[in-house]
Amino acid sequence: MIPRHSYSFNDIVLTMYFLFSFSFVLHTLASPTLHFCRHDQRNSLLEFKQEFPVNYMSSWNKSSDCCSWEGVTCDERSGKVISLYIDNIPLNNSLKPNSGLFKLQFLQNLVLSSCDLYGQIPSSIGNLTQLNTLRLTDNHLSGKIPVSFANLTKLATLHLTNNDFESELPPDLGGLHNLEYLFLSGNSFSGPFPTFLFTIPSLQYVYMKGNQLKGPIEFSNTSSSSRLRALSLAGNKCDGPIPESISKFLDLNILDLSFNDFIGSIPRSISQLANLTYFDLSHNKLEGKVPGFLWRLEVLKLAHNSFSSFGKSSEVLDRTKMNVLSLRSNSFLGPFPRWICKFRSLDLLDLSNNRFSGSIPPCIRRNNFKMLNLGNNNFSGTLPDMFVNGTNLLELDVSRNQLEGKLPKSLISCVAIKFLNVGSNKFKDEFPSWLGSLPSLNVLILRSNQFYGPLYNHHVSSIGFQTLKVIDISKNDFTGTITSFYFSTWRDMTTSNALNDDSYMEDFTVYVASYHSSMEMVHKGVYTEFLWIRKDFIAIDFSENRFYGKIPESIGFLKGLHLLNLSSNAFTSDIPQSLANLTNLEALDLSQNQLSGRIPQDLGMLSFLSTINFSHNNLEGPIPRGTQFQIQNCSSFIGNPRLYGPEEICGQTYVPNTTPQKSEDVLEQEDDEQVISWIAAAIAYGPGVFCGLVIGHIFVSHKQEWFIKRAR
Repeated sequence: MIPRHSYSFNDIVLTMYFLFSFSFVLHTLASPTLHFCRHDQRNSLLEFKQEFPVNYMSSWNKSSDCCSWEGVTCDERSGKVISLYIDNIPLNNSLKPNSGLFKLQFLQNLVLSSCDLYGQIPSSIGNLTQLNTLRLTDNHLSGKIPVSFANLTKLATLHLTNNDFESELPPDLGGLHNLEYLFLSGNSFSGPFPTFLFTIPSLQYVYMKGNQLKGPIEFSNTSSSSRLRALSLAGNKCDGPIPESISKFLDLNILDLSFNDFIGSIPRSISQLANLTYFDLSHNKLEGKVPGFLWRLEVLKLAHNSFSSFGKSSEVLDRTKMNVLSLRSNSFLGPFPRWICKFRSLDLLDLSNNRFSGSIPPCIRRNNFKMLNLGNNNFSGTLPDMFVNGTNLLELDVSRNQLEGKLPKSLISCVAIKFLNVGSNKFKDEFPSWLGSLPSLNVLILRSNQFYGPLYNHHVSSIGFQTLKVIDISKNDFTGTITSFYFSTWRDMTTSNALNDDSYMEDFTVYVASYHSSMEMVHKGVYTEFLWIRKDFIAIDFSENRFYGKIPESIGFLKGLHLLNLSSNAFTSDIPQSLANLTNLEALDLSQNQLSGRIPQDLGMLSFLSTINFSHNNLEGPIPRGTQFQIQNCSSFIGNPRLYGPEEICGQTYVPNTTPQKSEDVLEQEDDEQVISWIAAAIAYGPGVFCGLVIGHIFVSHKQEWFIKRAR
């Protein structure tokens, strides 16, 4: 009897795998694929390599098949080079007219991005008539687009973003009948709007952001079979009305006309763009009503215009998919538009810098916002206790309104929040120590309210605030002493790693360039806006309160601190020696207190310290000799009768015990001298499907008023 065997599913799969592998090997041996590079192609590549003073392409040598060289792809049978991909290698040279590159006449894909190429593109590029893709995505190329581009009739993708081209776009580009992707952003292309481009029926994506195009735009000659899906003209000088003819692009998903000079109203014809999901008209000169048909979009940004009212919508609002709505800096007035509560998918809402009034309706608790900015309006009443489900909230700004009462305790549910600004209202409450348990809070602004009492609440088991990087509680009625250990648990201010923490504010880039929230500085009664372009900024502003006693030595633990303002309080005793540990400190204001003793000499060793104010205290002894002290205005030391050394800064006319009367012109000049600002290197991000964003800081002082500003 023949024994019976049972076979598992795995046995069957393995048997089939081995049979397939064996047959594949037999087929490969019977039909070998050619990988040998043609000699003329190899020689052209080696010639191209020799044109650059670098040796990064080490695999490019005669001892190996050029089809196996890094960045090189050949046709498997003919050995012709069809793709050349060189990215982020500093070639640091120009392209020669007789370059070996232009002898590779079978190239279909050419990528030379982020290679530090400069100079003009030679007309010889027209020899590469088989090109399908040309990416030159971050160099320093300049001059004009060669007329020979007209030879590249098979070109589907042209990527010249972030170069230095300065010219009008040649009309010959309109002859590239297979062009689908055109990326020209970040150059200086000038002249009138290139209407001829939109006669190309295959064109799908056009990005010309950040150029110098000017004048009106028009699409009257657009192909009736246009397949355009995305158009960005942001950051140019286009003007006039938005043409009705834009409705010809029935496949359009993304339309960005921001940062131009468009006037008039939003054309009714845009309602015909049934596929439109992203629409940005911010920073123009548009006015009138916001049409109701726009509420069906996913992203709508109309900030910095003069829109004043809303049109009615025939859509069922609670079924819309809108997740970003920015109406910042327009001319809207009246009560909060309650129909916004029906946008159940809304992640970001910005109504700031308008003239909305009345109460904030509790109905917005239905939305699980990530960012909510209602700042600089005239909202009154209490802030609704609406954050029980606010687990996704990253940012809340209700500053510069007329809100009163206490902060809603439901804010404790906002475990993801990084930025909280309730400044310049009428909140009357004790210091919200309970916010210290929020695990991600980076920025806390309570300035210019009616908060009162001590900072330390004995009923709270831990001071918390471990992730805090900016705190401004100035211009309130806080009082009491600051306990000696108060700052010791502020982890992200005490560790040097805080300066290099890439997670700081990174979640604010979820909606790139869609949002602008701010912290403000009051300059002679006027709110002034500044870009925040430093992600590592760390600041404490406790000024204009009623704190007293000794400044705690634990302040010296905050090694990441850039700005410290404790002015206009009633602090006594000596200036802590531990301040000399703050090696990153750039601005220090201890003026208008009752400090005594000497200024610690070691403060003169703080190399980044550029602004100092010790005026109106009871200090004595010599001013430290460090350069940082010698460059200060003499007003930084006045009002300290027993302090000596200011005469070296102010000259022999310095009178320590008096402040002479001065003319308005002189006072105005001194005010200007006290205003300082700095901008550090920009940090760019590009998450998701959107492009680029800049985040950071600027720091300003004026008459002991320090402030920071953040912008999107």
